[in-house]
Amino acid sequence: MIDVRLLRSEPDLVRESQRRRGEDPGSVDDAIRADERGREALAAFEAKRAEQKALGKSVSRATGEAKAEMLTRAQELAAEVKDLEARAAEATAEASELVAAIPNIVGPEVPTGGEDDYTVLREVGAPRDFEGEGVEVRDHLDLGEALRAIDMERGAKVSGARFYYLTGLGARLELAILNAAMDMVIEEGFTPVIPPTLVKPEIMAGTGFLGSHAEEVYRLEADDLYLTGTSEVALAGFHTDEIIDLDSGPLRYAGWSACYRREAGSYGKDTRGIIRVHQFHKVEMFSFCREDEAADEHSRFLQLEEKMLSALGLPYRVINIAAGDLGTSAAQKYDCEAWLPSQGRYVEMTSTSNCTAFQARRLGIRERAGRGTRPVATVNGTIGTTRWIVALLENHQQADGSVVVPDKLRPYLGGLNRFSPQT
Repeated sequence: MIDVRLLRSEPDLVRESQRRRGEDPGSVDDAIRADERGREALAAFEAKRAEQKALGKSVSRATGEAKAEMLTRAQELAAEVKDLEARAAEATAEASELVAAIPNIVGPEVPTGGEDDYTVLREVGAPRDFEGEGVEVRDHLDLGEALRAIDMERGAKVSGARFYYLTGLGARLELAILNAAMDMVIEEGFTPVIPPTLVKPEIMAGTGFLGSHAEEVYRLEADDLYLTGTSEVALAGFHTDEIIDLDSGPLRYAGWSACYRREAGSYGKDTRGIIRVHQFHKVEMFSFCREDEAADEHSRFLQLEEKMLSALGLPYRVINIAAGDLGTSAAQKYDCEAWLPSQGRYVEMTSTSNCTAFQARRLGIRERAGRGTRPVATVNGTIGTTRWIVALLENHQQADGSVVVPDKLRPYLGGLNRFSPQT
């Protein structure tokens, strides 16, 4: 959640952030009024409780009729204190709920607008001239089926639409991508983690994936647990309610997990193949760092993502996501989009977000500062995922239907340098 002190001292900044996101700035005023009511109710309760304590001391020294009157008043005060305490708790809870509903403050370099208002920061690598090479472009599903690497039909038979099997070379290719990604970040000092993929409601809410995004999340009602759409959730929750030591630098983790997304609201989008599916795997980078280091950490994550994409020989571009397309927790987000020859467009492969102290404040993750503590910042970013298979197959396809394996992945495939159609 945002810092309530910022809400009180710079409400115009918060209102402007809401406007840039396309959200109602009136929610800021609602939160401010609720915060004032909460503080007034708490002050009234504390004043009455102080009166009650003072009277209690006087009763012990009083005698006779005066003492009887004081005892009567003490009973009245006890009832008043109990009532004011309940009112203060209710007002404080309402204020906390309204403040928690306000998304993170948008960073100054983030474009204003919605999904189509991103800015392109750079394009890296030129798309292949398939026509000049005499290669008829096939999409990843045609290639994957010919390689016996992707089986959508049986996935739908067993689990429904947007499920699939990766078989043979497909399964090996995913493992190669994820192992290469994990090895890269381990070399960069990240700690590998296999996290749980079921989390409690307070962890899911703390990372900002409930509220307006709840329809995207699978929930197990019988157990009151949520399936995570990214290991970011479990990694963020790793240090919940802890005071961590950042004196030696950020704590960096790399989580390998299955991910689950309902893809609600995406009906009709990328329905062919494995671009937008309900279950996939990925390796997610996650960092706990100081707030003044978060921007540099964000840039570091982006560099690692670009390094991996370049190593796989994928033409890509980096875009700065507009405010209205940011998640609740993100102050800034970069997407890396790979070129898909079959569609003649760039498609998101990976992203990285700077969440500043938003998640850590909700999850109670702090570091020591002077005589007290302060929230840390969190940064996340994907370094490898199932969707990369799409870009690899399409960009490295050959005229005979085979697919050249990038040098980076060959050690993870027993030296295999080409996938050939299966008969």
